[in-house]
Amino acid sequence: MSKYILSIDQGTTSSRAIIFNEKSEILSVAQQEFTQFFPEDGWVEHDPEEIWQSTLGVSRECIEKLGVQASEIAAIGITNQRETTIIWDKLTGQPIYNAIVWQDRRTAEFCTELEERGLGQVVTKKTGLLLDAYFSATKVRWLLDNVDGARARAERGELLFGTVDCFLLWRLTNGQSHKTDASNASRTMLFNIHSQEWDKELLTELSVPEAMLPEVEDCAADFGFASAEHLGAEIPIGGIAGDQQAALIGQCCFEPGMTKSTYGTGCFVIMNTGEKPVESSNRLLTTVGYRLNGKVSYGLEGSIFVAGAAVQWLRDGIKLISDASETEAIATSHPSSNGVYLVPAFTGLGAPYWDPGARGGILGLTRDSSIEDIVTATLLSVCYQTRDLLEAMAKDGVMPTILRVDGGMVANSWVAQGLADLVRIPVDRPEVTETTALGVAYLAGLQVGIYDSLEEISSQWRSERAFQPQMAQNESNLLYQGWQEAVSRVRTQP
Repeated sequence: MSKYILSIDQGTTSSRAIIFNEKSEILSVAQQEFTQFFPEDGWVEHDPEEIWQSTLGVSRECIEKLGVQASEIAAIGITNQRETTIIWDKLTGQPIYNAIVWQDRRTAEFCTELEERGLGQVVTKKTGLLLDAYFSATKVRWLLDNVDGARARAERGELLFGTVDCFLLWRLTNGQSHKTDASNASRTMLFNIHSQEWDKELLTELSVPEAMLPEVEDCAADFGFASAEHLGAEIPIGGIAGDQQAALIGQCCFEPGMTKSTYGTGCFVIMNTGEKPVESSNRLLTTVGYRLNGKVSYGLEGSIFVAGAAVQWLRDGIKLISDASETEAIATSHPSSNGVYLVPAFTGLGAPYWDPGARGGILGLTRDSSIEDIVTATLLSVCYQTRDLLEAMAKDGVMPTILRVDGGMVANSWVAQGLADLVRIPVDRPEVTETTALGVAYLAGLQVGIYDSLEEISSQWRSERAFQPQMAQNESNLLYQGWQEAVSRVRTQP
């Protein structure tokens, strides 16, 4: 039996494909960036066709680079930017509008109205989420109410809704599978994480027809087959998980208390809390970590909207750097931001603040402030935001003793050391940092029998480097106090 697994990693700024073997080794990689659309302040959109074509393109390129036949791929796993919302025609597969991205804030005012009606507590009790524009539900409502004829078509059963995994699955299977997994469903604000089903009360409150919704499967399941016309052979699709839950799996955080933090476009910390969901009193999210063989492992999550995107902004927005890789050398030679703080609230603030009206700011500038200060402050902003999340977890009575990190930003060792200094616990970086793609490779491998158990998968995890706190605690506390003051200056809500 072939041991090649194709992971499709459809992210916020690029689509990637990675082929792994059964030993978690990366054999082939292909990546393609795609267009970001910002039609109005706080609006973020993608073209679903560009997502599809880029995904198809990198998948084919990845197989070609490895020099194998598509028929030698044992299984496909799909991981995706979560919450991003697409509605398409059930017969033609054509989207009715651009994808509304997780970062999009257009429904923030509507969320405030729902909160005033008392729906916030209902949402949190049933879904583990906060009532926020970040999640899919109000994006679906907006599309149905703002695209001509969409609501009538949806009520006639002519339209389908899905997060990006669901849309890609539908396309790969030529419309044979309209499915998602429990981790992605848990991010829609329409899924009851306790009963593990779409919640009829929330569907009614948000005016979302149930016929639009996909079937919810375990994270490792029979999701159907990718058609031979797309990749060259019919290949089983055996694993799906939202990107952050996929990273939890890829980091082998299978025991309660194990915690991972991923640094991509945003930053996301998830702690495995086991079979019982932990309700947060500090505005963190209770979510499905993963569901296997019908059994749910829950997670406590903090979401930061902007991490790597801040470095992208330095490069593309204000052009202080020409390549993201420059930042490590700059920060290494210029380790202090000299009192400058950058709060990257470009699309509001995520956990634990949940302030959609907040906007970014650079504070503490003096006549002597330099480009290097701003670059270092940008990298530090990710470390400070991570501490925000871990402090909130501690207040909820759970505190990790070690943090497993992954994602593009922590390939930068200066950032990884800064994390250890500011969060005051060891930070462990694995040998395979592509843990999001690896997580769904593990899921797909479980489904087709390449792996027998989570224990077998766990045995493959290896640390590449562990970072211990080196900065004096009083110094890191003073720096963090300065961060809290900077955040208070950009917030619109107490």
